[in-house]
Amino acid sequence: MCAAVSAQEMLQAAIQTKVVPNQEYLLQGSVLDSAKDVLIHRLRGLADNVDEQVETFHDRERCSPWAQVSPGGQSLTLYVRQAVDHPDVPWTMRYIGQPEVGDKSRPTVLRNSIDVGCTPNVLEFLSEMGFKQEYEYMSKGFMFRKGRMKILVYKIYKVSTNSRRESWEPVGMSHLVELSVLAPQGHDASAEDVAQLREQLKPLVQLEKTDYHRRL
Repeated sequence: MCAAVSAQEMLQAAIQTKVVPNQEYLLQGSVLDSAKDVLIHRLRGLADNVDEQVETFHDRERCSPWAQVSPGGQSLTLYVRQAVDHPDVPWTMRYIGQPEVGDKSRPTVLRNSIDVGCTPNVLEFLSEMGFKQEYEYMSKGFMFRKGRMKILVYKIYKVSTNSRRESWEPVGMSHLVELSVLAPQGHDASAEDVAQLREQLKPLVQLEKTDYHRRL
């Protein structure tokens, strides 16, 4: 299983129920590589999708901002994900809106998120539309499910500049951890579910509501 496959499953569920989960409730954190196995062991005890083997994924993601600026004054950015370990799976194009962090009572970041399946020539299509690739990276790690929630523990890899052929090198000495759930608009109870699972993962990892505006 991979993150791209997971997106395809959510799309099929949306078609069947005619309810589009277009909002993502999100918490993020990191754990040192040396402590990653302890967190994985804890998640194996909490997750629903672990029998004998943990689900893994290996994705290549490209970020393509629009070269022009929209009438509202904000640029449009799309993410194209390719499942390296499942070449037969359709690629996924994702739109992520600006995070809504103004509500201090909400325990998670809230942002619009829409995933659509596409073919590999989507990169050529976006180029014709005026998009230009800004960066790309590999993500390789583990995926857990708890109800409708998804927990990712993964390592980021960047293209090596010291090699004549394409090769990838790890970034930093830690794994990123993301806890998220997709839900239809107005389902703020999902944020409380995410917050409860966050407490169960302490003190192994500190998942936080990142204030993106403060970092700018």
